[in-house]
Amino acid sequence: MPRDARRTLQDVADAAGLSLAATSYALRGTRGSAATIERVQALAGELGYRVDPIARALASGRTGTVGISGSLRDLWQQDLSVLLTRALRTADRDASIADADADPDAERRVLERFAAQRVDGVLASPVDPSAEHWRLLDPSTAVVSIGDALTARPGSGSVLFDNRHGIAAVLTHLHERGHRRVALLTPSLPTTPGRPSELLAVELAAPLGLDLVVVPAPADPAGAAAAAAGVLAAPDRPSAVFCLSDSLAFGVYRAAADLRLRVPGDVAVAGFDDHQLAALVAPGLTTVSWDEDAIVAAAVAQLLALQEHGRAPDPVTFRPHLVVRASTG
Repeated sequence: MPRDARRTLQDVADAAGLSLAATSYALRGTRGSAATIERVQALAGELGYRVDPIARALASGRTGTVGISGSLRDLWQQDLSVLLTRALRTADRDASIADADADPDAERRVLERFAAQRVDGVLASPVDPSAEHWRLLDPSTAVVSIGDALTARPGSGSVLFDNRHGIAAVLTHLHERGHRRVALLTPSLPTTPGRPSELLAVELAAPLGLDLVVVPAPADPAGAAAAAAGVLAAPDRPSAVFCLSDSLAFGVYRAAADLRLRVPGDVAVAGFDDHQLAALVAPGLTTVSWDEDAIVAAAVAQLLALQEHGRAPDPVTFRPHLVVRASTG
């Protein structure tokens, strides 16, 4: 066979002296002794054999691809997507990452694309967890939401965030520091029906006597800076800004600097996900911290369980903890 000819599974089976089925199992590491698996995989490497994804999909009915959807202008969701990709690779799955851009319409287009690609599963940080567009995915597709449950798609897996606890911790902290008028920067658009975190913040601010000013903002720091500038330049400027992501908080830092406002002397700032930069900016950002590694492990475990057993495991809920740094005084 010429050196540049494509090697087949049959070539590996002939070299190993095994059946096609035994060779396939050994290549995937699912059956056979450790010595056989090692020998077959070594032979495949020597022969230059590569799995044909189209052939694998036709034979198994699966593509081996999992869609990841999030709002990727947000720095924490960028990091989460990377961690999910690495975890999927360990589970012998490929990732197809798409940006929902904090926009329900963009999220719907992402799901349409995933459906057309026939992905085996979806791991999503939903923009609108109550939207009907989650039904666009075939019922056989394993779907796990991260953050909020998909109320319109029963049977999906859920890795839930105890946002009530996190939001209450930040608002209580600001109240204890003497703040009464607080701006809430949220990546939710006014057209997003659910906006669960924003609605929670409004609910929890009332008993504390906080005057909460809701400010929708783009999810990226530069866009957040522009949105925050209008609030911080107003005559009735709030004494604190609570941002529902650290990316938004970094934008507030920029807006405050442009307006010659000191953080926290003129305005206190708090974030919501303890991105790795939160401890590096000056002053350090007060925020809430989530266990990203455990969140990723739980999400991938739910996905694999759905694919294996066809039913959703019980939801897993993560509770954050408040990390107080210098940005709130």
